[in-house]
Amino acid sequence: MKNLAGLMKQASQMQAKMEEMQASLGNIQIEGSAGAGMVTVTLSGKGDMRAIRIDPKLADPTEMEMLQDLIVAACADARVKLDKTAAEEMQKVTGGLNLPPGLKLPF
Repeated sequence: MKNLAGLMKQASQMQAKMEEMQASLGNIQIEGSAGAGMVTVTLSGKGDMRAIRIDPKLADPTEMEMLQDLIVAACADARVKLDKTAAEEMQKVTGGLNLPPGLKLPF
């Protein structure tokens, strides 16, 4: 029974660390870009868009379709970087354990 109690305590500690990590991710900002930096998008650690910068050269009405595509590409770039950062932080917390996403500890 001691082993089970110890395991539950470890799981509780890991859950607390995961919650701290998630809170700290909310404070970071990740920037993605497209079109050689002509469009940049900044996302919060939770994936909310915080800023967008567009090179004035792209404000040509005949180029709106390209501008829209670049915005989508910059958002995707920022999201990939955000997911990578979150995965790296999770690895630090779990000590390399590959836990399924959304797993709540203790069980």
